[in-house]
Amino acid sequence: MVKKIDSRILPGFFTVANLLFGFLSLIYALKGEIRSAVAMIMLSVLMDSLDGKVARKLKADSDFGKELDSLSDLISFGLAPAIIVYIFVYKSLWPFWGIWVSALFTICGAIRLARFNTLGNIDYFIGVPITFSGGFVALLLLFTDKLIWVVYPVVLVILSIVMISLLQVLKPRK
Repeated sequence: MVKKIDSRILPGFFTVANLLFGFLSLIYALKGEIRSAVAMIMLSVLMDSLDGKVARKLKADSDFGKELDSLSDLISFGLAPAIIVYIFVYKSLWPFWGIWVSALFTICGAIRLARFNTLGNIDYFIGVPITFSGGFVALLLLFTDKLIWVVYPVVLVILSIVMISLLQVLKPRK
């Protein structure tokens, strides 16, 4: 006798994969492998886009899934990019202030996710999504040899502010 598989498992798989790739990005960063670290964040972006689509398609949205998604996003798009920027840009050039800018980015990402989770189902985001912010920072990391280091703290501070701003950004169509 075959049991029906709970429809929440598949979206949860993508969410956990997002978290795993965020974790792996930190491991690669600690090993000094910037391109692999960035690639893991890009895979997290892909998994994050799939988990929501699959959950909506299967009508498997849940409070548990929403919370797990936010926790995964905080690691993959808040903590990982901030730590990677610290390791590859700030650690040698701006160690003290780099810690604070990286912390600001992670904290604002957490605030943005908490606010998102407390809002009802609205047709727009308030503040720039953490997935965009973390993905953008990860892409910039591919250009550490071409960009001056000052670009990174400026971008992180701007993204931190716009994540917690009241800026309304339309959600993509489902």
